[in-house]
Amino acid sequence: MGILSSRGRGGEELLSLLVELWGGIDFHCPPFPFTFTSYYDSEMGAGIERSFVSFGRLVDPSCLARIKRETNAIEDRFREDGRRTVNLDPGLMALSRFSLATTKESAHRIPLEAGIYAEVTLLYSRKSFQPLAWTYPDYRSERYIQVLEEVRRIYKEQLDVAALK
Repeated sequence: MGILSSRGRGGEELLSLLVELWGGIDFHCPPFPFTFTSYYDSEMGAGIERSFVSFGRLVDPSCLARIKRETNAIEDRFREDGRRTVNLDPGLMALSRFSLATTKESAHRIPLEAGIYAEVTLLYSRKSFQPLAWTYPDYRSERYIQVLEEVRRIYKEQLDVAALK
């Protein structure tokens, strides 16, 4: 899950909520400046940071729309004066791809339910994630790809352990 936050919002309270819903965190990178676009500035203000977390409990991919609705409700919980201070981007890791959930319709997005769409954001090929024509600039960056490759490594280990059971 990608986390955008501003004004130092979220923190431990947000992480506790996420753990309550999806189980223990198996990866968490410290926040770093989000400088790829000014799209969120008017709503979230200056000083937006990005971090990523992943969870040890694997989820059924068919739950993605429900998860996006839950993250939207969490975003609402952290609003100040009607504006978001936290933006949550739930995604699904697979060995062959990384997909994001979104509420924004577009030709390359698949409708799931109730205004939620899925987008294949990165494909795993030639031992690395590869962006697609529609991949957001931040998800094209070396830093994001390195983070997601680490999450993929953890996921692969989880699958290997599950196969041994």
